[in-house]
Amino acid sequence: MGSLDEYFKCLSDRERAIFEGAISMGALFHQFTGTPVNQNTLESLKTAIEDSIRLQPSIEDVKVGINLDDAENEFGYVSLEGKMLDVKITSKFKNVKAIIRMKYIDRLKYPLIYVENIKEE
Repeated sequence: MGSLDEYFKCLSDRERAIFEGAISMGALFHQFTGTPVNQNTLESLKTAIEDSIRLQPSIEDVKVGINLDDAENEFGYVSLEGKMLDVKITSKFKNVKAIIRMKYIDRLKYPLIYVENIKEE
């Protein structure tokens, strides 16, 4: 990514790893919430989300969990909401890995996006 370095020169490798994971998590949230889903399409939706986010720069791994336990209705599907998502994105820039997490926090009543861990290799 040599030609991109000039655009990120004010960031450390650690900050860049966090940036790449966080920007991808934000894109995931805003791109996929509202998507119609049911038990029959659950696995294919998880795969589509994981595969598309892995295409983003510096993304090493994506794990998506979707909880549809309380999401049944008479129409046979629901719209994906943030409270249904449990996602981990691993981004890597040079020798730094950042684990970015989105998880619904009951006491906050909010799908929080946060930095779960940072490792230097």
